[in-house]
Amino acid sequence: MTDSILITSQDILHQLKLSCKLPEIIEQITADHVVKAVALENGIKIEPEELQQAADKIRLANNLDSAAETWQWLEKNYLSIDDFEKITYSSLIFGKLAAHLFENKVEEYFFAHQLDYAGVIMYEVILEDEDLALELYYAIKEGEISFYEVAHQYIENIELRRACGYRGLVRRRDLLPEISAAIFTVQPPQLLKPIFTSRGIHLILVEEIIQPELNAQLRQQIVAYLFAEWLKQQTQQVTYQLQLESVGG
Repeated sequence: MTDSILITSQDILHQLKLSCKLPEIIEQITADHVVKAVALENGIKIEPEELQQAADKIRLANNLDSAAETWQWLEKNYLSIDDFEKITYSSLIFGKLAAHLFENKVEEYFFAHQLDYAGVIMYEVILEDEDLALELYYAIKEGEISFYEVAHQYIENIELRRACGYRGLVRRRDLLPEISAAIFTVQPPQLLKPIFTSRGIHLILVEEIIQPELNAQLRQQIVAYLFAEWLKQQTQQVTYQLQLESVGG
């Protein structure tokens, strides 16, 4: 076995092609070009203090509490200071363009789709056996066993089992249609009859229905969603030429 090997840019590109990640990278490059071009057209600029604040947030997100840790992180990821500034700039310009294009459209979108943003606090156990699901449902209804005991016995995922099947706040639009239809017609707290889906047979305990509220967090989510949909459309309309050195055929 050799003590060291030489890895070239051609080797990296070749491995990237073999990993089938090249289309994803091309999409990211295209999106970057689109965003920067549209930002320029709209006169969006990044001020130095904004760049510094964004850099601090990136360091915080990566637990880089000192200059030494930042340098180690850069070296580990084969990044230069210039690369780090480009990462920071890109994250900022994406965010500023998203806000510029869609912040004033949030209310309109929310009121047109507010049912999608209704939420539920729920617990869930997914089973494979229909007879068992019905047996457990009636046992819970009769007080012979609690939902949480069922969750401890029948959930395989350790973390979910420890949480007794707690799913937290789930938005209506993120639920399967058959589950959504059942949940939002009951008065909580309520144990639902077993629901059959392609994933299995669901035992669901509905703890609370959360009515949609357009708060700051949801505003950001809607802006991000609208921007992502817009960017997807824009990148699909872009034509590009791929110029690669011949590697590995």
